[in-house]
Amino acid sequence: MYEPSPRAADLEQRLLAFMDDHVYPNEQRFFDEVAAGDRWQPAPIVEELKAKARAEGLWNLFLPESERGAGLTNLEYAPLCEIMGRVFFAAEVFNCSAPDTGNMEVLERYGTAEQKERWLGPLLAGEIRSAFAMTEPEVASSDATNIRASIARDGDGYLINGRKWWTSGAGDPRCKVMIFMGQSSPDSPDRHRRQSMILVPMDALGVKVERMLHVFGFDDAPHGHGEVTFTDVRVPAGNMLLAEGAGFEIAQGRLGPGRIHHCMRVIGLAERALSKMCQRLSERVAFGKPVVEQGVWRERIAESRIRIDQTRLLVLHTAHRMDVGGNKAARKEIAMIKVAAPTMACEIIDWAIQAHGGGGVCQDFGLAAAYAGARTLRLADGPDEVHRDQIARLELAGHRKRG
Repeated sequence: MYEPSPRAADLEQRLLAFMDDHVYPNEQRFFDEVAAGDRWQPAPIVEELKAKARAEGLWNLFLPESERGAGLTNLEYAPLCEIMGRVFFAAEVFNCSAPDTGNMEVLERYGTAEQKERWLGPLLAGEIRSAFAMTEPEVASSDATNIRASIARDGDGYLINGRKWWTSGAGDPRCKVMIFMGQSSPDSPDRHRRQSMILVPMDALGVKVERMLHVFGFDDAPHGHGEVTFTDVRVPAGNMLLAEGAGFEIAQGRLGPGRIHHCMRVIGLAERALSKMCQRLSERVAFGKPVVEQGVWRERIAESRIRIDQTRLLVLHTAHRMDVGGNKAARKEIAMIKVAAPTMACEIIDWAIQAHGGGGVCQDFGLAAAYAGARTLRLADGPDEVHRDQIARLELAGHRKRG
């Protein structure tokens, strides 16, 4: 059984207290502020809470093995990330929100001193935000070798051309830099060495946010998901990350932690949905008795608890495997949780919606937005089908080896 270290246990208690004192009471204020005026301006409440969280030392908890972050292992961070996942905007309060976490890890691992000074420092301080431009509308981006955007050497810099979408964070005026993935060596015989990643400032000439995409009608303002075009965008050669052709290597280093963080947060989302379901069922009376006494609802409550705890244990096991053997050694487990966690959350949130009746599909209880987020995760960072295929191939390889 997982026993947190004294430091992790202390952080967990402090984080829970901060959520109770500052985050839950301000949920409605956040949505009210976003709805008033320009939806694409940062909500003042988030900036206020960021200052409080940083003052209390609840800041950059995600970053392992670094003097710049909390230095927690994946296993130690998992319960903290889950707690943040219970509220839509909470991760940002602690500077632990995607895609910034993944981008900061990339800069910490692969960035030059100059790149770290210009971009990582302000990101770690919560002064700016970032985006990750990888997915493209014209190709099946579940196979990253399909990517057609180009990074072409031109004198002392690179020219970038292409169209990306689902570039999360592109609508936020605090977003100052993107990590862009594109083809730099299209003729390389090794298809996994054709891609590179490069830093692109949002204000670079030729970068244009064409539109913000909605998820089941939600625009996720002020963060959002943009469709962005790049037309002859010139950046210095010093903006290249690691080296030409290292795009896949960086992606593997980035996506492992990113995927497990998503799964941690979505478990928190499922816990919140179960809590709301139990409360609603206990308050409502139908056909002469509390709805919670109906057998079907007791079964769903029990099944929800079983599935959440099963998934949490799988995530903790995966975190341990990553800590001990690295992301590559845990790739099967990472794929497993990426399928299991959003699927579990979708079903439990759906039951919670059903328990709330008509209220469940409107904005009053946050469940419709929660479902939209959980359902999106079955596509983000790779669709279920790709992960299931990888799980099967790794399982078959293991059996052949034993045979």
